[in-house]
Amino acid sequence: MKTLKNILIIGCLLLTATSCKKFLDEKPKGFLGPDSDLNSVKVARALAYGGYQNLQGLLTGQPSSYGGNTYNVMEFLTGKANTDLGQTGFVNFQNLSYNSTSFYFDTWWQQLYLGVGATNLALEKIPGITAAGFTEAQKKDMLAEVRTLRALYYFYLVRMYGAVPKITKVATDIPSLQVARSPAKQIYDEIIIPDLLEAEKSTLPWKDATGKVSMGAVKSILADVYLTYAGAAINGGAAAYTESAKRSLEVVTKGGYTLFPNYTDMIIPANKNSGEFIFQVQFAAAIPSTNPLTSLMIPNFSKTSKYADEYGSVWPTAQFLASFPAGDKRRQERQFFYTSDNNINDNTTVTFTHPYVYKFYDANAVKNTSRSDLNYTIYRLADVMLMYAEASNRAEGGPNSTAKGYVDQIRGRANLGILGALSVDAFEQEVWSQRYWELCFENKMWFDMIRTRKVRNDITGNFDNFVGHTTVFNATFAEKNLLFPVPKQDIDVNPKLLPNNTGF
Repeated sequence: MKTLKNILIIGCLLLTATSCKKFLDEKPKGFLGPDSDLNSVKVARALAYGGYQNLQGLLTGQPSSYGGNTYNVMEFLTGKANTDLGQTGFVNFQNLSYNSTSFYFDTWWQQLYLGVGATNLALEKIPGITAAGFTEAQKKDMLAEVRTLRALYYFYLVRMYGAVPKITKVATDIPSLQVARSPAKQIYDEIIIPDLLEAEKSTLPWKDATGKVSMGAVKSILADVYLTYAGAAINGGAAAYTESAKRSLEVVTKGGYTLFPNYTDMIIPANKNSGEFIFQVQFAAAIPSTNPLTSLMIPNFSKTSKYADEYGSVWPTAQFLASFPAGDKRRQERQFFYTSDNNINDNTTVTFTHPYVYKFYDANAVKNTSRSDLNYTIYRLADVMLMYAEASNRAEGGPNSTAKGYVDQIRGRANLGILGALSVDAFEQEVWSQRYWELCFENKMWFDMIRTRKVRNDITGNFDNFVGHTTVFNATFAEKNLLFPVPKQDIDVNPKLLPNNTGF
C-alpha cells in the first residue's frame, strides 16, 4: 500500500510539473502504474521538478478569490501601497488590525510547506535511484537543486513566521505532521545554511537559461540568507556580513549576469532567465501557467486591456512616489509606473486617477492575448549588487570602492549622479534607499524592513525605527508586526504550534 502511495505521488508530480516552461515542456500521458519503472532518470527529474511547483505559490495561492494573490500582502504591509480592491482584506493591513484568521497568512504557510514536502520527497527518493546513465555527478547536482529550493522555502517561512516546524522527512502518518515549532536560528543553522552550503559544493552550471537552479542562484540566496542572518532577527554580526559579501561579490564579478540597459527590458518575455535575471519563477502564456501579476496591476475597470478582469490590486501611494529623487528615471512614465494607456476598444487615451505599477506590464498580453508570458523575479543582479554594498560596508567598517561603484551603477541607470564620500551609516542608508526604489513592488521591501528594523519615512526622508513608525495611513508598527501570526486553521489541527507569535 505504501509503495502504491509513493507511485501515485510521483505520478502527480509528473503531471503537475508541466507548469514550468522550457524545462517542463514534456507532458506525461498519465499516472505511473504499479508496474512502471521507478528506477529511472525521468522519475528522478520529475521528483526534482516537483520542488519547483510551489514557487508559483509565492504570488498566486488564492485562485478562488477575486484578486487574492499572496503577492499582495507583502506590499500591503509596507504602508507604501494602496489598492482598488476592497475585497482583498486590504483595510486590515492598512490599519494593521489583522489577526491569525486574516486573509493570506494561511495561504503563504500552506504553499511554503507544500514546497518543503515536495523537496523532502525528492531528497528522500533520488539517492536510491540507480538507473543506467544516471551518474553520481548528475545525482549530486539534482540534489543540489532540491536542497536550494528547500532552503528557499524555509527562508521565506522563518522571515515571515519566525519559529516554525522543522520537517525534513516525508510524513507517514498524522502524528508525524504534528510538530512543534523550532526557533528561527535553529532552522537557519540546521536546514537553510547547511542545504545551501551543500548545494554550493555541486557542479551546477553558473547560469541556467531554462530557469532551473544555477550556481549563481545558490550564491545569491546564500548572500541574502547571510545578510538577513546578520540583521536584527538573528544578530549574526560581522561574520555573517562577511559571508554575505563573499557570495554576492562572486555573483557580480564572475560574469554572466549584466544589468539591462533599460528598465523596460525586464518586461520583455524574450529576456526571461537572461541578462539581469538570476533566478525567476517560471510562467508561460499557456493557461494555467500564465503570470497573474500582469492583470493584477491593470487599473480596475480601465478597459485598457484584453483581460476580462482588471484588478488594480496594488499601486503606490503618492508619498512613496514623491520620495524618489528629482530626475530619477525610475519614476518617469512607463519605467516603473504609468499614468495612462489606450482604451482597448477605441484607442482613445485613458488617463488614470493616479499612477499604477508598470513592472509587470506584458504588452502582448495586455493588448492581444490576455495571457502573460513574463516570469516573476526572485533574484536579479541589481539586488545582489546592493547586497554586496550593504554587507561589505558593515563587514569592513566602511564602503570600499567596489561597493561604491556598484551603487553608482544602480544610480547611473536611474540618471542620478555618483556618490561622494560617505560614512558607514550614511552609505548604508543610501543602499537601503536604493533598495526601496530599485526593488519596489518586487516583494523585497517588507523583508528589508524587518531585517533592518528600519522604515524609510517618505515624508522626512529619514529612516525611522520599525517599532513606532507611523505609516501614511496613520497606523503605527508595533513589536507584533515583526512576524506574521501562525494561521489559526493550522493551530486548530496542530495545537503544538502554540504559543502563537507576540500579540496574536
